[in-house]
Amino acid sequence: MTNTTGRTGEPPYLRIAAEIRRRVEQGELAPGDRVPSIRGIAREWGVALATATKALTHLRLEGIVETRPRAGTVVATPTTPARGRRSAPSTTTSPAPPAELDLSLDRIVRTAVAIADTEGLSALSMRGIAARLGVAAMSPYRYVTGKDDLILLMADAAFGEQFYPATAPDGWRARLELGARTLWTLHRRHPWLAQLSSLTRPLLLPNLMVHGEWSLSALDGHGLDTTTLFDIHVLLYSHVQGLAVHLEREAHAAATTGQDEDQWMDSRGDALQRLVGSGRFPTFTKVVSSFGDGYDLRLDTLFELGLKALLDGLTPVVEGTSPA
Repeated sequence: MTNTTGRTGEPPYLRIAAEIRRRVEQGELAPGDRVPSIRGIAREWGVALATATKALTHLRLEGIVETRPRAGTVVATPTTPARGRRSAPSTTTSPAPPAELDLSLDRIVRTAVAIADTEGLSALSMRGIAARLGVAAMSPYRYVTGKDDLILLMADAAFGEQFYPATAPDGWRARLELGARTLWTLHRRHPWLAQLSSLTRPLLLPNLMVHGEWSLSALDGHGLDTTTLFDIHVLLYSHVQGLAVHLEREAHAAATTGQDEDQWMDSRGDALQRLVGSGRFPTFTKVVSSFGDGYDLRLDTLFELGLKALLDGLTPVVEGTSPA
């Protein structure tokens, strides 16, 4: 594993980029040579895939490396000058269209997020992003290696849209409430976020870690053993994710069936009446029959109800073990 220590406070992805840049500048890697892949960087430097992606993206923006179809990420050819190098002016190359000149990683990520927000994650494709931006189909690959890596950048950007106050609210409960509602707001704004990972295979993204740090620090110092502390953190996140997953699923179902949720329920009226009329489920029949205009499932209400129930139930766990 390569040591990533360097200047104090410098992000790991910049230190990794600097080392790869050094290898290129000193001739260890020649133009056209493949550079370490995202997974290779993650293994060699012992970092998360998101950090490895940011390192390669940084080098790509500098012109040190470029992405070639079926070849992966390689050292840029002399026609793509690296940072600090001069190249002879060309009189034969036509100027790039304005859309190509304005292309950037930030624009690609923002465009991809907009597509996922309005059309769902399944509608996202590198070719579709290029078309939306008005650039050549392969142009986005100069900035990101593919759809999977782009989705990680999208998620990190989305989770980074909201942060927390420098002065935290008093009390663990107020802090957890703020953290849960912040995450719920982000999932409401970007429904596809809940589709990206399971609890058993979490996303390891810097901006998502900000929310985790807020939750963990709210629980720290109350005498909880570390396993219980982390279990509570995961439980609260699962409450947000577990409800938010239905936002994208409903949007997808509406798009594929052409029916909104009310129309879908109306089309199931006969099946519902058979259940009610069977006599096998008296409590269900009593409750359903009491709804004059039907039951309105409101995810925001369920979120608040579940959050209160969770925190009420956790209060003796957290406060009962607090040091005197």
